[in-house]
Amino acid sequence: MTTYTDTRLLINGQWADAASGKTIDVANPATGKVIGKVAHAGIADLDRALASAQRGFEAWRLVPANERAGIMRKAAALMRERAPDIASLLTQEQGKPLAEARVEVLAAADIIEWFADEGRRIYGRIVPSRNLGAQQLVLKEPVGPVAAFTPWNFPINQAVRKIAAALATGCSILVKAPEETPASPAALLQAFVDAGVPAGTVNLVYGDPAEISAYLIPHPIIRKVTFTGSTQVGKQLAALAGLHMKRVTMELGGHAPVIVCEDADIDVAVKASASAKFRNAGQVCIAPTRFLVHNSIRSAFAKALVAHAQGLTIGDGMATGTTLGPLANPRRLSAMAKVTEDALARGAKVETGGECFGSVGNFYMPTVLNDVPLDADVFNNEPFGPVAAIRGFDTLDEAILEANRLPYGLAGYAFTRSISTLHALSYRLELGMLWVNQPATPSPEMPFGGVKDSGYGSEGGPEALESYLVTKAVSVMAM
Repeated sequence: MTTYTDTRLLINGQWADAASGKTIDVANPATGKVIGKVAHAGIADLDRALASAQRGFEAWRLVPANERAGIMRKAAALMRERAPDIASLLTQEQGKPLAEARVEVLAAADIIEWFADEGRRIYGRIVPSRNLGAQQLVLKEPVGPVAAFTPWNFPINQAVRKIAAALATGCSILVKAPEETPASPAALLQAFVDAGVPAGTVNLVYGDPAEISAYLIPHPIIRKVTFTGSTQVGKQLAALAGLHMKRVTMELGGHAPVIVCEDADIDVAVKASASAKFRNAGQVCIAPTRFLVHNSIRSAFAKALVAHAQGLTIGDGMATGTTLGPLANPRRLSAMAKVTEDALARGAKVETGGECFGSVGNFYMPTVLNDVPLDADVFNNEPFGPVAAIRGFDTLDEAILEANRLPYGLAGYAFTRSISTLHALSYRLELGMLWVNQPATPSPEMPFGGVKDSGYGSEGGPEALESYLVTKAVSVMAM
């Protein structure tokens, strides 16, 4: 196990304490014990970070795309080399099993490499002029310094998508990372520093989220804002950015429906959806949440899902064999208890789980609820924990209507052998991402984002680069 150390601010290529010396405790969610501290940035630190990001942008934007790609690839190689140590830090501060943490670190390397190469393919174009004496060009240029706000559930994965897209386009970035999980994103940025990005190209701060966002977003140095988090906070930040005409990418909350049709392979459906449901203790924005199962197979599906849940091994993520770690903090435990109690009060049945586990740490039993009514809280608000809620349906139209009922539209899942059903689901579901007959398989080359209250913009695929670029029209007349 890598020894957990205190985390500092990264400004102008140097790690530093906050000017005030203020820190925040970091606790291990498996034990509740404080394992380190993280520097708490104040306004003076933010001013230094902003000036650093501006200098970094002025240097990085002039680095040819091919050279930028080479530096980014070095950072990816360092992430792979350091994966065991970084994964250990991630598990200690966030709780997920060590195997999941390692996957997250290695996936970050893949994301960096893909964006590095895609940055070499940012092309403008020549447009034939109506005047043969003129040449018309369309140029793609970096928008400028970026402010990024990232969450604690995937502290590396959510940060690397923003960092890689920004750097691939020639932007600098100032990341406000989560105070609960500071060491793993710090290790990510260290890889870029060690790879040779110019000082100030990547910057990292921690502190009071409301104070930092209120200061950074309106600041004239910041030209784009990217945020991953709750819909409620995302709307507030998007509104603030709109007041100052800042570009915004928002990856917000979801409430992913899972439609299991009568012709589905139950074993495949359970294996795929259960692995996605209980990954990271259910603290995943694209986790399956509303299980809509055809009534003809609902009993068999529920039985198999219960068996999967009961087969999980709960424990410290650092322990060998653990497949379900703790929730991030005690607030999540209270939330799980509340959502379960509400469902029971409204007529749902607990098939397994439904209570805390152990007396130390933030552990909650993997829970399966059945016969869940539509007015239950778990069917209307994202549980963000290891709770699966099942409800039956008789017709596909009924399932699609329920899937689209909520204002969220991030991800969805479906299981069917029918091409006509697949076609209907592909076109009628109001989602940003749909996985059919498989668990969530996000990849760097595919778009990643939602619709409706789940946000706008993409953090994957070529689409992710567009919001970091300015399109400039140039017309030149020969003298």
